[in-house]
Amino acid sequence: MATTTTAPAAGKKPVRERQRRVGLPTRTRDRLLAVSTPIVLLAIWEILAQLSIIDTRFFPAPSSILEQMVTLMSTGELWTHLFASLRRLFFGFWVGLVPALILGVLMGLSRPMRAAVGPLVSGTYPIPKSALLPLILLIFGLGETSKVVMVAIGVFYPVVLNTVAGVVQIAPMYYDVAQNFGAKRWQVFRTVAIPGAMPNIMTGIELGAGLGLILIAIAEMVGAKSGLGFMIWNAWQLYSVETMYVGLLVIALIGFAVSVLLSEIGRLVMPWRADR
Repeated sequence: MATTTTAPAAGKKPVRERQRRVGLPTRTRDRLLAVSTPIVLLAIWEILAQLSIIDTRFFPAPSSILEQMVTLMSTGELWTHLFASLRRLFFGFWVGLVPALILGVLMGLSRPMRAAVGPLVSGTYPIPKSALLPLILLIFGLGETSKVVMVAIGVFYPVVLNTVAGVVQIAPMYYDVAQNFGAKRWQVFRTVAIPGAMPNIMTGIELGAGLGLILIAIAEMVGAKSGLGFMIWNAWQLYSVETMYVGLLVIALIGFAVSVLLSEIGRLVMPWRADR
């Protein structure tokens, strides 16, 4: 039986396009939701604290936490710890990212390399990274190097595993086309493997940055005299609960800022996914 298809009426927009024209743009709506949700939760927290429904000894009101943050900013203490953590996070991020990208692409392109190195990566990945801190402190000492290494380890594993998965899932047809056009190994690496695996790579980078931020806080609690982790631990020793929450809040803000930055970078390097 012959089937007939009904053409869209002239002058009418597709449903998806009409939906986009109604209300706020998608990105604006998402940003408003991202900002409004924490504000609503903080407002509820503030009300519960002011009404003494929650114990303010352990859950001080957001207003008192903000007041303590302003005090720490005015004295410069918060800036000192913040810059120390950001410096370690920056160097550790790149130390872990570059080898992970190179190794991940090589493992994805080469089956023998994947067979040889894959078990080592998979076997060491489940080891709690915080459990490695005593060994890292023993090897690298209490200086800056041990903190950078901790961040690098946190970044390395998510990036290398996601990169391998991204390269492997690329259809062999694309490699065949590159070889038919005489592409050299480096050209295949640059024009096929990395762009094809970029969505997985960006996911690994975001996961690695978050894990690196967690590990730098842990490392600073044990073997540092500066940084947000040290500030939280020192505040616990002094029973300064508001200062502890300030440190946690700043770490959360850094994590959010890194996520937004990586999202924007992802839109630049993957324009075909910009509207998702």
